[in-house]
Amino acid sequence: MDSQTKTENCLGWAATDPTGVLSPYKFSRRPLGSDDVSIKITHCGVCYADVIWSRNMFGDSIYPLVPGHEIAGIVKEVGSNVQRIKVGDLVGVGTYVNSCRNCEYCNDGVEVQCVKGPVLTFNHIDIDGTVTKGGYSSHIVVHERYCFKIPNNYPLASAAPLLCAGITVYTPMMRYNMNQPGKSLGVIGLGGLGHMAVKFGKAFGLSVTVLSTSISKKEEALSLLGADNFVVTSDQEQMKGLSKSLDFIIDTASGDHPFDPYLSLLKSAGVYALVGFPSEIKFSPASLNPGMKTFAGSVTGGTKMIQEMIGFCAARKIYPQIEVIPIQYANEALERLVKKDVKYRFVIDIENTLK
Repeated sequence: MDSQTKTENCLGWAATDPTGVLSPYKFSRRPLGSDDVSIKITHCGVCYADVIWSRNMFGDSIYPLVPGHEIAGIVKEVGSNVQRIKVGDLVGVGTYVNSCRNCEYCNDGVEVQCVKGPVLTFNHIDIDGTVTKGGYSSHIVVHERYCFKIPNNYPLASAAPLLCAGITVYTPMMRYNMNQPGKSLGVIGLGGLGHMAVKFGKAFGLSVTVLSTSISKKEEALSLLGADNFVVTSDQEQMKGLSKSLDFIIDTASGDHPFDPYLSLLKSAGVYALVGFPSEIKFSPASLNPGMKTFAGSVTGGTKMIQEMIGFCAARKIYPQIEVIPIQYANEALERLVKKDVKYRFVIDIENTLK
C-alpha cells in the first residue's frame, strides 16, 4: 500500500432501501494501492442499471447502494506502480473495476468475460471483501487496468455515456464486422444505446434504418442523428418493404417484443445482435436456419475495445446526445428514465453540484 490511512471521506448519493430513493451519503473509499488510480469524478452517466439495482429489481441489492457506472473525471493521485496514467489525466471508468487478470479472457483484454466474473462498479463484492460503490460520488479508487484515458479535447460530460451505452453497441458492431461501408444496419429502439448505434453506424459508412414503435421519434432520428430511414414497426406495409434488406440488426429494446418479424428483415447470412434484456427470447428456427442467419447476444466490452472506442469517438467527433443535470435531480432523472423521457442520456454534473 502506498497510503495506509483511509482516503478522505467520499460524498455520494445512495439508495438505502428498495424504494430506490437516493439521498446524500458519506463513506470511505479504500486506501490507494500501488497499482491504483484515485479519480476526482466530474461526471456520471445515468443508466437503466442504476434503476434496477437501486430498486432491488433483481433481488440482490446491497444497501446502502451508490449507483453509477459511466464515470468520467480527473486523476488526482496514482500508486507507485502505475505506468500508463499520470496525475491530471482525464480518465473514464465503466461497468467493472476488477477481474481475475489471469484467465484466457483477461489475458486477451476481454475482462468483461472473465471466467470468475468481472467485479462490477457498484453493488458487487470486490477482492478485498468490500462492496463496490459507483459514480454518484465525489471520487473513486480503481486499479489502473480498468481506467481509460480520455483525450484532452473530448468533453468529460460526453465521455461518460460511452463507458456503458457506447461500448455496449460498439462491441457487437466490431465483433460482427458491422463497420463495412455500404452495408445496411437496422437499429431497434432509440434510447441511450440505440442512438449511439445510429451514430456509430453512420461513422462506419452504413445505411442506417431506425425501427421504432413510436412515430414521434422520426424527425430526430433522421435530422438530429442522421439515420437514413425510419420505419414504424406496427406498419405492416413498411415492414414488408424492408424484407431481406438489412445486413445487420442491433436490438437495444428491453421491453418484450416479437423477434420473427425483425429476423425477416435480414438478408441471407445477416447478423442480429441483441444487447437489450427482454424477459424472454422466442422465435421460430425457420426465421434463422434457412437464411443462415446469426443471432447473438452481447454486453459491454473488454478494456482493449473500450479504449479503442474512446479513441474512435474522439477522432471522428462522435458525441452522445446528453442532458446534463445536477445530482439533486437524480431521483427525477431515474423516474424519467423509466418513462423513456430522456434524449438520450442523462449525465450528472458531479463536480459542480455534489456538495
